[in-house]
Amino acid sequence: MTEKRVVFDFEVDFSNEGGIQGQKFRLDIDGDDISDAELADTIVKDMRLLMVKEVRILNKHIIEEAHKRTST
Repeated sequence: MTEKRVVFDFEVDFSNEGGIQGQKFRLDIDGDDISDAELADTIVKDMRLLMVKEVRILNKHIIEEAHKRTST
């Protein structure tokens, strides 16, 4: 089954200094697009990040691909 995914890089800065990055990160999406703000909120929520100062979304593009995980 082919589904829509967003592929993107991200950078997160924390208010207590430090940060994290992700490259070529993939997320399933509903629909044909997702805003940078929605992606940032999803990253923070799903990774349970605290003290987030800023999230930057970079190199975002939407792809269609079959799900690679097999059902068990």
